[in-house]
Amino acid sequence: MSQQVSPRGTFLKVADALKARTAADPDMAELPSLAEVMREHRVSRGVALRAFGVLRQEGVAEPAPGGRWRVVRLGARVDGRPLDERITDIIMAEGFEVGEAFLSASALANRFGVSRPTVTKALEKLETAGVLAGGGQGKVRTIRAVPTGEERS
Repeated sequence: MSQQVSPRGTFLKVADALKARTAADPDMAELPSLAEVMREHRVSRGVALRAFGVLRQEGVAEPAPGGRWRVVRLGARVDGRPLDERITDIIMAEGFEVGEAFLSASALANRFGVSRPTVTKALEKLETAGVLAGGGQGKVRTIRAVPTGEERS
């Protein structure tokens, strides 16, 4: 009779290993991808997903855009507002003026830790709202109107 490892509780072991990894690295902001966890721990997709679910339930991690998982640190505040609102905050806080060139989609993607297509969608919303002008491939977006706190919704 061959010995087999019981799958019961394996996801808890994977979750514990991921918790230990985040505790050991205070700068870790994102968990490894699902594929990396599957490969590293030699588990199925379902087991890895259950491990992520445990981390979410315990408040250690939360899903992030793009299928990734973000590490949640005690005392750290995560801005869950839509990206277009957060970009509007940049326009107001950094003193951009009408007619001035705005940040590129790549710069904003790096700043917020999201993909360029996600940023492009948010920028298109701001263009529709009349806050930004221009855009498109190779074109610089400019500030069309600087929103005030009351204009935002």
